[in-house]
Formats: sequence, structure tokens, C-alpha cells
Amino acid sequence: MKNYLSFLLLYCSLFTFSQTELVFVYFKDKPNASIFIANPSTELSQKSITRRANLNIPITEQDAPIETSYIQNIENLGFTVTDQSKWLNGVAVNATATQIALLQSEPYVLKVESFVKNATTTRQNRISKIEKFQNSATDFNYGNSLDQINQINLRSLHVIGFTGAGISIAVIDTGFPTVNTGSAFARIRNNNQIKGGYNFINKSIDIYNTSLNSHGTNCLGIIGGYIDGNFVGAAPDAEFYLYATENASVEIPEEEMYWIEAAEEADRQGVDIISTSLGYNTFDDSRYDYQYSDMTGQKSFIARAAGIASDKGIIVLIANGNEGNKTWQYLTTPADSPKVFSIGAVDSNGNASAFSSFGPNAIGTVKPDATARGTATYYTYNNSSYSGNGTSYSTPLSAGGVACLLQALPNSTNRENIKNKLRQTASLYPSYDNQRGYGVLNFGNTLNSLLATSESILEKTVNVFPIPAQSEINIETTKKITGISIYNTLGQLIKNINSNYKKISLDSLPKGIYYLKINIENSQVIKKIIKE
Repeated sequence: MKNYLSFLLLYCSLFTFSQTELVFVYFKDKPNASIFIANPSTELSQKSITRRANLNIPITEQDAPIETSYIQNIENLGFTVTDQSKWLNGVAVNATATQIALLQSEPYVLKVESFVKNATTTRQNRISKIEKFQNSATDFNYGNSLDQINQINLRSLHVIGFTGAGISIAVIDTGFPTVNTGSAFARIRNNNQIKGGYNFINKSIDIYNTSLNSHGTNCLGIIGGYIDGNFVGAAPDAEFYLYATENASVEIPEEEMYWIEAAEEADRQGVDIISTSLGYNTFDDSRYDYQYSDMTGQKSFIARAAGIASDKGIIVLIANGNEGNKTWQYLTTPADSPKVFSIGAVDSNGNASAFSSFGPNAIGTVKPDATARGTATYYTYNNSSYSGNGTSYSTPLSAGGVACLLQALPNSTNRENIKNKLRQTASLYPSYDNQRGYGVLNFGNTLNSLLATSESILEKTVNVFPIPAQSEINIETTKKITGISIYNTLGQLIKNINSNYKKISLDSLPKGIYYLKINIENSQVIKKIIKE
């Protein structure tokens, strides 16, 4: 018996040292960073550089490429490097305990950090994997998106011309089958709104393959899908970058690296928004599982990268998770990052969807930040629209609203202020609860609030007075007016006015807030007016 136990201990010891695990190898420096900083266009697009300049965000060593000789050295040691992060300055490899010690001894290596969270054994987790994407079976049921658009008061932006034009969104998800062929996506294809895409799972441009999970297509459809008379996405005129990072058939920690690489590419392309309906807490190999105490925004690699993306001026919207009626119950990562804007789900009456994950994060940050329709939410796939459930769907709906808001605020230099206004104009603010955060988003009210604080889209060459007014308003400008329209706060057209008039009667209007759209030569000016 003693000999048997000795053999068992020896076997376990050998197994421990021979078992591989995913680790991240951090490098000490970037020797050529100064060369990049002097000429950042070698790594970043002009749109990315411009975004930083407009938002007063410096270009730093963090933006510089990884030192290629360090990667080559890692490969010379016998490792296969397929995934890397310039933001974290390192590479991910699979290594044994002996190999980890070797890596740590290399002079250019700062440290080696394992993705492993505990030492328990492998298990299968396929069921929860699928449930993460769709909380319940979708109904093959035609419909339109009017109710979900109105619930977040987004139609008021659409009607006055803010539909996401000029704003770029990176959708980071599974894959995008039928987007290249389906009639529901013909409008964004024909208008050249799909600007790029990549499959970070297999390192190819294969993002439309019908073998890929359709979750990404559904999420894109909520933002950019269009079926005449049947469905209009939340930001139908936005531009899109489509990145596949999630393999629906497995749950592996490498998927965090795929997401990080996609986020870095999105930043490189200068995107304004990242929309991600993905989250992680358990894996097929339970050594990598997270605990709720890990949901701090700093423990997971993906949450750290999501925070960096936010620091770069990208508004990062993340699904809070569909774990509310499961044993886990809490939010998943990277929604736990205090820097991202995480989205919960509600039904048509504004009640929390039962599946919507609970916050706060593990350090007490209110999560989700806010909510949108996630129960019976309409999306498009291929040639039709359907309804389904999930924070996966409330997130792109919200992302589309943010795109419209950014279009309406082209001179905004403070995106943290925009996120704060989104919270402050949500339905529960200043209160909150652990499933809805600060409540249902209200994009019309957010725009009102930002206009009132001078984050303005208005040309200084146009003056409208008096505000508030009782019976009439005056328009003062040296430019030629070609048309005037008045809209209510729901975005409904109240009346068109002869373009020659610069004195407008308000006698027929009830007291309240209105928007005055003034067409001037080749541009539009929006003025908020108040009738007393």
C-alpha cells in the first residue's frame, strides 16, 4: 500500500508539471515606442488619431505595437503564439509549470500570469453556453421595432435626422451569417456601411459562413437591419466593423484574447462604439472559472482590456448577462468593468426581465448602468424580423441609440459626460436597483440635457429667441434658410414652415418642449425651444 501511495503521489506530481494552462506573458517594455509616437499613423488610422485629438486623449506607449523580436524569442523557445495584445504588452501561450518558470527567467519578460483561477478538473458546460446567447426560443413572428425604439425615446432623434450617420460601431460577437446576402441587410450593404470585419477565432476574413452561430447577425440586425414597412434598426445609417471572437460550440479562455484583439483592431480603425453581447463566468475547463468576488473589472483579462478601450474614447456597451434566474445570478465579465456601460433587460412595461443578471459588481459599482428592451425584442436575420429575449438584444438596441446621440453631438469632447447623462436621464435615477441599474434609457431626454449643458450641435451663426417663448420666436442668421420644421419630443412632425419666415408663431402649440429644425444651405441646425 505504501508503494502504491508513493506511485500515486509521483504520478500526480508529474501530471501537475506536465499539464498545460493558458498564460499571458507580459513584456517589460516597447523599445521602439518613441518611433511610433513620432509617427502614430504607422499603427493607427487617421480616424483613430482624430478621435483622440478631439477627446484630448494622448497617444502613448500603450498604443505602440509589441516588440516583434520578443514574440520571435517566445516562438524560438518552442511556443506557438497566435494571440497577443499591445495594450497589455504581451502574448498568450499554453505552458506547463516548467515552461512557465522558463518564460519568467527570460530577460525581456516582466511576468507570467495564468488564466487559471482554481485547480479543479475539467467539466463540460455546453448547456449554459447556449443559454448565454438566447434566454428562450425565438418566435418566428413578423413585427416591427417601433415599440422598442419608442420605449427608449429614440424616435425623437431619428425623426430630426439623427440615425447614426458617420458613427462607427464595432459589433464583437459570434459570426454574421446572411449579412452578406439577406435582404434585411441590403441597405447597409448597398450604402457601403460595412467597413470591415475579421474572424479572430480562426484568423481569417470568414465572418459570413453559415456554419457560424447567428447570434452576431441578430445583434447587428437590431442596430442596422432594415425591412421596408416592417423593421428599422436603432441606428440604420451607422457604419459597422464586424468581428467574430466567440466560438459558440466551446467556452475557452482564449475567447477573452480574441475579444481583446478585436477591441484593439476596433480602436485602430477609429470606431466610436463597441457593442458586445458576450460575457464569461464559467468555462468548459473549470480551472478557469470566475467567482463573483472576481467581478471587479480588474481580475479578468477581458475586463481590463474593455477598460482600456473606454480610456481610448470608445463607448463600450456590454450585456450584463442572462444569469438572473440561474444559480450564478450575477453579472458576467467584462460587464463588471466600472468603465464600460453595461446593459440590463426589461419587458415592454419597463419591468426587469427575470433572466437579466443582477449587479452590482464585486466592488459595489452600480451594474447594470441602465436597461432597454430585452424581452420580446425584435431583430432581423436573413430576410425577416423575429423576436427573442436576452440582454444580448437590449445591448445593441442601446448601442444604436448611443450612435444616434453621438451624431447629434459632433462637438462633444467628453464621452464620460455622455455616459453620466445617460444614467442621469434614465427612468429610475437617482434611484437604482440591482437588475435595472438606473432604469430604462431615454435618449431624447439625454440629448435635451446635453444641449442644456452646452455640449451643442448648434451653429453659432444661428440665434433663436426668446427662449422660453410665449407666442412667437425669432430666427436671426446671416445665412439663407431653405426650410423650417417643428417637432415634438417624441420626434413627431408638428408642422413645416415657409422658409422665408424668420418670425414664427407658437400660438397653435400647447405648452412644452419642441425642436426647431432649420435647414441652412447644405446643413441643418437643431434648436430646442420652450413654449410657456
